Amino acid sequence: MSIKLDFELLEKVLLVGDKLLIKPTAQSGKTKSGLYLPPGVQEKEKIQQGYILKVGPGYPIPALRDADETWKTNDDVTYIPLQAQVGDLAVFLQTGAYEIFFNNEKYYILPHASVLMLVRDKGLFQ
Repeated sequence: MSIKLDFELLEKVLLVGDKLLIKPTAQSGKTKSGLYLPPGVQEKEKIQQGYILKVGPGYPIPALRDADETWKTNDDVTYIPLQAQVGDLAVFLQTGAYEIFFNNEKYYILPHASVLMLVRDKGLFQ
């Protein structure tokens, strides 16, 4: 299932919880043995890869309250941050991803649990 959204800027996108916004890398249409694959074959693979563009705040943890002050409300939300960072190359499961389009470009939104491996190169984006 794919969703087409017309947002002006990608910077306006906010992810919730443990979600990641990933731009898939361009897949080669050629196999190791030299055969050329028709378009769309690589997209059906169970494992995909792409660069992380946005990261959600993480896993929310409940606020601790004192037992003698149960009437007070605490609106401060605390999060456990995610291991993934913006700019990481993520290898992820296709089955856990949602496909969306921004300005005719394909992106995936997926939970942090669908990520199998991260490749972090500190000097890549500097």
